[in-house]
Formats: sequence, structure tokens, C-alpha cells
Amino acid sequence: MNEEKPGMKTLIAEASLALFEQRGFTETSVQDICNELGVTKGTFYYYFDSKETLLMDIHEQYIVTLLEEQKGILEDDNLTYREKVRAVIYMLIRDIEKRGARGRVFFREMRHLNDGRKAKIVPLRNQFRLNIEQLVRAGVEAGAFRSEINPKLAAFALLGIANWSYQWFHPDGELSDREVADAFATILLEGIEPDPRDR
Repeated sequence: MNEEKPGMKTLIAEASLALFEQRGFTETSVQDICNELGVTKGTFYYYFDSKETLLMDIHEQYIVTLLEEQKGILEDDNLTYREKVRAVIYMLIRDIEKRGARGRVFFREMRHLNDGRKAKIVPLRNQFRLNIEQLVRAGVEAGAFRSEINPKLAAFALLGIANWSYQWFHPDGELSDREVADAFATILLEGIEPDPRDR
């Protein structure tokens, strides 16, 4: 019996993610989720006391996993500052293939969490950005990036181009996740002006 409970909780989360992505959080009822799985509301409420608790669980698992992956990149002493920037961008683009629905729900539906739950998620989201900002600042101090670069704006720029990709990037499309990540990294690190050597 104990072995079945984690499996059902995961099934509920996965079914909910698909419905939240397709219909939106407010348009998806607990009954819709139960119908999708062929279970009773009692089964749902055994694992989650409300639909918002489920949404919170989705948010928390998603950002904690991203932070752990980001930490692995930032603490890798074998990578240069530029390589770490590229690796973080690739991690985010690759994540669309791995957990695209979860990412889209994370970015789109946080407004439905109450203030108490937002107070737990927002600092985690901010920490991800602050880690990038610190990476850029350390790179500037080490001479790896231009001295006039604003680390805070650079972090927002990186997240802006990567996170918006959840709205349009398809892993089976014209470009691979690696090609998209490399293009974004080049734009961020090199800009779009021609190399003086090519003039």
C-alpha cells in the first residue's frame, strides 16, 4: 500500500500539469483532474488538501530542482565564467524539453498562489536570478566580462531571453536546444555588432 501512494501522487501532479497548461489553473477543477485519472475526489484530497496546495507543490519542486542544477554549474571549478553563462542558458533551454509543461505552469500560474505561499516561492525565484547576477559580477571583477556591464541587468537579460523561450521553443523544431542556447549565449556575451576584424 505504501508503495502505491507516491505513484498516485505523481500521477495526480502530472495530470494536473497537463490540464493547467491546456486550460489554465482557474479553468481546471479538482473534478477535471479526477476525471482525467479515473479516480475519486477522495483520492485527490488524500494527497492534496486543495488545488492550490497542488500548485504550490508544482512550483516548489520546479524551482528547487532548477536551483540544484544551477548550483552544480556555478560550483564547477572546471568551467570559466563564460562557460558557466553558456551552461546556465543551455540548462534553461534544455529544461523546456525535459519539463516544459511544468515550466510554463510555473511562470504563468504563480499569481494564483496566496500571499503566504508566494512568500515562500518568490525568494527562491529571486535567488536563481541573484546567483546569475553574482556570477556576472565575479566575472567582471576577474576581467572575464567588460567592466561597464551591469550585473543586475545582465541577469535579467539572460533570464528574459531564456524564460520567454518556454512560450515558443519546440525541441523537435528547426533548431535544437543546444543551437538555441548557443545562439542566445553568443548574443548575450558578444552582442550583435559585427566583429571589428570582419569590417
